[in-house]
Amino acid sequence: MNKIYPCVEIDLEKITHNAKIILDLCNKKQIVVAAVSKVFCASKHIAEAMLQAGVTGFADARISNLKKLKDLSCNKLMIRIPMISEAAEVVRYSDTSLNSELATIKALSLAAKELNKTHNIILMVDLGDLREGVLIKDVISTVEEIIKIDNIKLIGLGTNLTCYGGVIPDRENLGILIKLKSDLEKTFGITLPVVSGGNSSSLYMVMNDTMPEGINQLRIGESIVLGRETAYGVSVPNCYEDAFILKGEIIELKSKATIPTGNIGMDAFGNKPSFEDKGIRKRAIVAVGRQDIRLEGLTPVDTDIRIFGASSDHLILDVTDSKRELTVGDIVDFNIDYGCLLSAMTSSYVEKYYKNSKI
Repeated sequence: MNKIYPCVEIDLEKITHNAKIILDLCNKKQIVVAAVSKVFCASKHIAEAMLQAGVTGFADARISNLKKLKDLSCNKLMIRIPMISEAAEVVRYSDTSLNSELATIKALSLAAKELNKTHNIILMVDLGDLREGVLIKDVISTVEEIIKIDNIKLIGLGTNLTCYGGVIPDRENLGILIKLKSDLEKTFGITLPVVSGGNSSSLYMVMNDTMPEGINQLRIGESIVLGRETAYGVSVPNCYEDAFILKGEIIELKSKATIPTGNIGMDAFGNKPSFEDKGIRKRAIVAVGRQDIRLEGLTPVDTDIRIFGASSDHLILDVTDSKRELTVGDIVDFNIDYGCLLSAMTSSYVEKYYKNSKI
């Protein structure tokens, strides 16, 4: 098969392997993994690879992605607090959603009545990261209102850390969530079976055995697809970090100066660039750019290649020291971080190819 470039090559066996490792880590601590599918846009190939590993549910922030998973026999969790305007689709395509606003929960209730369903919700609590969630002081009064709402079942509490404020999960802040759960059960005589303790940034506590007892769900994406936890960027033992490889084709190969000639103004993105004079260097232009990838998240697999920069459609490399005899038309491989993967998988200009696919 002739490949179209740029592309992301995805090794499904590595993803299955990583998912098995992380499921095993979490299962030993009685923690259920909700596999986050947003970074790969809920690709059915990748979802199936995770199901083969034993994943029992997916979590996503976009209704369009949850729709792609509708035929899979597993739990679906909406992890971005819903918009009122999408309440009906949230109820239709997810079993559970994360929530923090009573107005939205009431809209979900109306939608659930129309669809003759009961919709599960997890109340999000802001433990200091300052993204979504009710304040700790408002949890009891909020739950008092939620339990009065028809066709809505409050099944637990959740929190999100690191994604906005960079606050690292620890025994203290997650301990607050566990205590709140206990207080609510005693106050209202209810059972809250789920305590959702965050995302891949919480996995380090599973790895070093510091996760407080009572946290029984994690929403894991990056750790499965890229093999590392996200609080400190530590690799998960025995996991692959190269299940996704970006590949781009060289469209120009010339020796040029490293300092532009003329007065320097703004670049295509409104920034005034600066340059280091390294003399004449052999430069390759690869047909991929900032419209498709996050430049800062690219690392050439060939460690002798350096990245000069990029415009919307052109990636400029220093290949002077590469031991490969590169020519126009050759393919250059890159490892990618989470932000770069998110951009590449979302871009319609980047093709996706699957290795070891059983679909």
